[in-house]
Amino acid sequence: MRAKLVTVLAALLSFAAIAAANAVATPPTASGLWQATDEESGQPTGWFLIRDHDGVYDGIIAKMFMRPGQDPNVTCARCRDDRQNKPWLGLEIVRGMKQQGLKYEDGTILDPRDGNVYSAIMTLSPDGQTLTVRGYIGFSLFGRDQYWTRLPDSAYNELDPAINPKLAAPTRKPAAPKPENSIRH
Repeated sequence: MRAKLVTVLAALLSFAAIAAANAVATPPTASGLWQATDEESGQPTGWFLIRDHDGVYDGIIAKMFMRPGQDPNVTCARCRDDRQNKPWLGLEIVRGMKQQGLKYEDGTILDPRDGNVYSAIMTLSPDGQTLTVRGYIGFSLFGRDQYWTRLPDSAYNELDPAINPKLAAPTRKPAAPKPENSIRH
């Protein structure tokens, strides 16, 4: 009996070692929650949620860090498309990005301050912790980079529930069955 147990344990350990050796690490993606910071002050300016929709990535403003006196209910008054007059919070600013390895191309980015839409490229660092977002006109040479830092999963707890993808949609209770209208004879 003991010999069989040793043989079974050895086989399980061998199988586990083979499985671990064959496991392929999932490459990082741009999906997740990102923070942009002001280059001068180092203070956060916004959080952005990037999502994958069957290989096409988009991104919304997930949290805003307002300066004193700024209207927290600001809308995209200068937008000239379907985003016109939509609130900044939850506004889709990144659209149509397609992944090519660590690069995301063929998309656009909206600057809600002036309503301008720019061509965009996003480049993910190999460790998946920094996202370089470049908006440009015409050629990427004529653009500007922003560096976004990945936030930990615990940061999702700070998002407005209407935006937080980690919160399950509220479930509705099924309607109580109506009593049957039965007439007894």
